[in-house]
Parts: sequence; C-alpha cells; structure tokens
Amino acid sequence: MRRLILMRHAKTERDAPSGKDKDRRLDARGHADAADMAAWLAHHGYMADVVLVSTATRAQETWQQLAAAMPSLRAEHLPDLYDANPSDLLRAVHAETTPQTRTVLVIAHNPGLHELALALIANGDPAGLQALASNLPTSGIAVIDFAIDDWNDVGFRSGSLVCFASPKLLREKS
Repeated sequence: MRRLILMRHAKTERDAPSGKDKDRRLDARGHADAADMAAWLAHHGYMADVVLVSTATRAQETWQQLAAAMPSLRAEHLPDLYDANPSDLLRAVHAETTPQTRTVLVIAHNPGLHELALALIANGDPAGLQALASNLPTSGIAVIDFAIDDWNDVGFRSGSLVCFASPKLLREKS
C-alpha cells in the first residue's frame, strides 16, 4: 500500500510586495490554519517519508508550519510544482519516490493539485468526496491510499480517499 497526502498551501496575502504571484506570503489566518492542519496531521498519524514542496513562498511558509510540528519530515523543494498540472504533479511523485517510500506529502497549488486529487480518486469516503468535489481550499488536505507496491503504478482513478480535511471542516466539528 502507498499513501499520498495532497495539501494546498495556506491562505495568502492578495499581492506580494514584489508584484510576483510566486512571492505571495501567508497572511495571519494562513499561518494559523497551516499550524492547525499540521497538528491535525500529527494527531492522526499522517506522517510522510518525504514531503514535496513547491518553491513558491506561500508553499514554503506552509511547509515551515508543518516542519515545526513534525521536525523529522524530510523535504524536497521542487520549482516544478509551481503552476503544475496533474500530470506534472504525478510525474514529480514518481520521480521523487523510492521503493522504501510508503507515504508522500505534496504541498502545492490549485488548480493542478485539486485536479490531481479528483483524477486519482476512484472511491472512498463519501462525505470527503462530496466536500472535495467542488474545491480544495487553502490548507485543505486529501489523504489518498493506493493498493499497490510501486509508486510507478499510481495512476488516475486508482486511489481511495481515506479522508478530506480543511480548516473550515475542523472548525465546524469543534
């Protein structure tokens, strides 16, 4: 079995001081939401063997919140995850994994990340599927399991959604 955890970066400022989208930083809510989702991941035991992180500032800052809660995680910082489509994201997962890798966490961007989640999932948690169908919100997380032994066998419509979580859903449950 292999597990893929997809996380969209946290909430950001509207414009970066540089004027470049890639330089947008997390806002106060984004920092809080990323920390909450890091705690949620740790609480549920969703630990990755490797984390693939976009080099965009907002993804890096989201990663920093996770790294603070789970310091043993190893990260690969990949420029190609910025503005990546679903096929690009899946190629990155295939390229950055080894036979020993059981769980991968990807921190990246919409629309590619949301489209990848929808393309990978064949079945799973009905409530999560319904919530994920319309959006992968900032700090949203999709946990997807694959009944395979080799990451190269991960393909579209081959995964099962274990759960979907977002800061809004966590607030509604508390």
